[in-house]
Amino acid sequence: MFRKYLSLLLLSAVLATGAATATAQDERAYTEGAVVIVSYIRTEPGMFDDYMRYLSSTYKKLMDEQKKAGIIMEYGVYGAEPRNETDPDLILTITYKNFAALDNLAERADPIERKVWSSLAKANEAELSRGKLRTQVGGQTLRQLILK
Repeated sequence: MFRKYLSLLLLSAVLATGAATATAQDERAYTEGAVVIVSYIRTEPGMFDDYMRYLSSTYKKLMDEQKKAGIIMEYGVYGAEPRNETDPDLILTITYKNFAALDNLAERADPIERKVWSSLAKANEAELSRGKLRTQVGGQTLRQLILK
């Protein structure tokens, strides 16, 4: 009787351990974090400094206002060494809390655009004129995966 009880207890312990291991293996080893929008920019020949002046004035003002309003978490400007004539020489990043932060983004960002440019029409005109300074050669959206 004691031996049967001990065997049953041992079997229960093994099954419980197996169930706990299966549950732990069934969980993800990460949580989803911030979303980063990356833009790859190639400045036109002789226009690098002009584009950097735009970034350090108007672009910085726009990004700082969006950060202050809680629309974005962070932004960055990175210099890159192009490997060929189509590679970017600048990489711009904008970090959002999550994908939900992109919902109704224009609706939340338009008041800031109007504040900086005085109207959305002027903001659109400025977008066209920046085309003389640079070309966007690509981009991607990244999702941070935070390991547990």
